[in-house]
Amino acid sequence: MIGLVMFIVTLVLLMVGFPVAFTFAGMAVIFGILSQGVDLFDFMPYRIMSIMQNTILIAIPLFIFMGIVLQKTKLAEQLLEAMGNLFGNIRGGLAISTILIGSLLAASTGVVGASVIAMGAISLPVMLKYNYKKTLSTGVICASGTLGQIIPPSIVLIILADVLSVSVGDLFKAAVMPSIILVGGYIVYVLVISYLYPEVAPAFKDKNNNLEKSKKYIAVIKAIVPPIVLIIAVLGSIFLGIATPTESASIGAVGSLLLASFYRRLNWDILYQSSIETIKATSMVFAILIGATAFSMVFTYNGGDIIVENFIHSLPAKEINFKVGGQAVLGRQC
Repeated sequence: MIGLVMFIVTLVLLMVGFPVAFTFAGMAVIFGILSQGVDLFDFMPYRIMSIMQNTILIAIPLFIFMGIVLQKTKLAEQLLEAMGNLFGNIRGGLAISTILIGSLLAASTGVVGASVIAMGAISLPVMLKYNYKKTLSTGVICASGTLGQIIPPSIVLIILADVLSVSVGDLFKAAVMPSIILVGGYIVYVLVISYLYPEVAPAFKDKNNNLEKSKKYIAVIKAIVPPIVLIIAVLGSIFLGIATPTESASIGAVGSLLLASFYRRLNWDILYQSSIETIKATSMVFAILIGATAFSMVFTYNGGDIIVENFIHSLPAKEINFKVGGQAVLGRQC
């Protein structure tokens, strides 16, 4: 019961708004001392050392640095302007542009915070300016911004691969198709809503509408090709087995600097600010990892893993029956 109470209290505190890292660590300390005593935490230095020695986790600060550098190069702004010129004349065009740009930024950065901040600061004023409904505008930004959770390279997928002891490359490959389906679903939703309710996402006439279509396409290509090249360099090196995820993260970090140089926006101030913000974000991620490690240790020692296992086995979907040709076929047990 201690493990169950520990889980419920932690969930309530997280919903209230307490910081994740301190909530996990604080609950681990309180319930660990109450149930097992101080001696339980003699194992914590070994667990923290295993996190410090994990070479896969080195990819986290490198991908964070890549995302922050790309954010400060105003890459999202260029993408939005180009995609807006391309899709702006149809209903929901700006929302579709936001989704596509959010997916590109997610694949380029892998950092949710960078994508959401960039999309919120750039695309929200533009959509509101052209009388898009606030709920649709903010919903599209939140949905497309959080694509960084699933579209490779994702910081969450790297941590999940470490926790599950699976290959990061295999996890990246497995996430590609769900990512495409998710992006496609968002676009279909916007098209349907804008068709049923034209006032929600009206079409707008671009100032550069009189320009030749070829010039619009050239502007779109110039804005999209550089980040796509970076994405191919990062993910392609992993999928082809040329580099490990950690090595590909370094390719992404260097590639982001080259991309900033390509746009002639790389200077010492951007490099300094990106480094400081990378340190802050990396510290936050690893603080959560350490807190979660302490929480899982105390949770396991108090029988929480057994409670979770029994709960999963008690679910009605643990054994599924399929019907093929009108006959019942017993499925495999989950």
